Amino acid sequence: MTLHTWWLFVAMTFVVSATPGPNMLLVMSHSARFGLRAAVATMCGCMTSLLAMMSISAAGMGVLLHAFPAVFDAMRLAGAAYLAYLGVQGWRAPVADAAEPGATAAPAQPPAHLYRQGVLVAASNPKAILFAAAFFPQFLNPALPQLGQFAILLSTFAVVEVAWYLVYAVSGHKLSHYLRQARVMRVFNRVTGGIFVGFAAVMATVRE
Repeated sequence: MTLHTWWLFVAMTFVVSATPGPNMLLVMSHSARFGLRAAVATMCGCMTSLLAMMSISAAGMGVLLHAFPAVFDAMRLAGAAYLAYLGVQGWRAPVADAAEPGATAAPAQPPAHLYRQGVLVAASNPKAILFAAAFFPQFLNPALPQLGQFAILLSTFAVVEVAWYLVYAVSGHKLSHYLRQARVMRVFNRVTGGIFVGFAAVMATVRE
């Protein structure tokens, strides 16, 4: 892999990672509702799933899912159902005005719970496996050892992805001041909940 190829990968990953999706929305939502530190657990959960799925794709799972559409569809529908569940939970979440200026907009959540949600949301989209199986090989030099090149690409992807998580988390944290009002928090919950349901609908209906 040449330096030019690596920079091309960085540029394309930068654009792909910047695109809003369920992972970014979850990180921003958790940062706004529970605080910037709490959102770090969500980021770790998302990255755990993404790195695992991309490693699996390198082992040939992407080819398997493409060869057996029924398996892919089952994973896709299960992921859509979970995103819809999160959307409904967010829509129905109880809200109340914060009593003190330093209070958070929502009750604190255990880091393990936020981490688990990050893992499940990132894992809810099996297309990440197919994406990695189609995207990464374009930057690999077949004449050189594959494992080392894949490790470089995966590490680069992780750095870029985490950087964008931080951008979304900081953006969400800046909203926390306004979310101390129950009226604003209710609107935020319903907007984010509705978007999660929208993601679920797209995942359930779009096959390609």
